[in-house]
Amino acid sequence: MKCVELVKALNLSVLTPKEINPSLEVTGCYCGDLLSYVMAHAKAGDAWLTIQTHQNIVAVAVLLNLSCIVLVDNNLPQEDTLFKAKKEGIVLLSSTDNAYHLSGHLYALGLGR
Repeated sequence: MKCVELVKALNLSVLTPKEINPSLEVTGCYCGDLLSYVMAHAKAGDAWLTIQTHQNIVAVAVLLNLSCIVLVDNNLPQEDTLFKAKKEGIVLLSSTDNAYHLSGHLYALGLGR
């Protein structure tokens, strides 16, 4: 599924609009907040659902080649996180929904494992 399609399907807010390449694919989903656990289990191409808002989430997304980061529960990134996401070309999204709800939608869209 294309990231732009995911944004529309889940009614996500795009926090880094210039970073969304129309051909960017989302191939799975990972939900977690403990960075070391995410690094051990998320896969390249995943959309990562988290409540974390600090700049280290961008480093993890770059390291793992994740498609995007979705901040759940109406969380917004810290200013340095937004700056780093733009600098690194990471798609940063937000949702008013919680991780459980979004995970269910992603599974229904065929992005479950």
